[in-house]
Amino acid sequence: QVQLVESGGGLVQAGASLRLSCAASGSSLSSYAMGWFRQAPGNGREFVAAISASGANTRYSDSVKGRFTISRDNAKNTVYLQMNSLKPEDTAVYYCGGPGNFFFYSDPRKYRYWGQGTQVTVSS
Repeated sequence: QVQLVESGGGLVQAGASLRLSCAASGSSLSSYAMGWFRQAPGNGREFVAAISASGANTRYSDSVKGRFTISRDNAKNTVYLQMNSLKPEDTAVYYCGGPGNFFFYSDPRKYRYWGQGTQVTVSS
């Protein structure tokens, strides 16, 4: 059984930065794609970013491209999401998903496990 634990969320002002972490335990996920999604109240789970198993390939939603960076440290079984220039519309609970299939990187149904989420709140 894989467990994913997100951390690093918080309350920040617009323009600030946060770095989210997703630590996996129970199994190595180094052979699989991983993804970050977010969910705001009343909305569905929205794709944010994905990274291939090796880390060589990444994908981003248009709303975060150029501001967010996904990365991974397979030795630590951890995936990161560096979020810069945060905006109030980035406010949501952020979830880490895996293992996934990079071919279907934006489909939350293709990720087998999810963490409990970490709240990110950006004030204007």
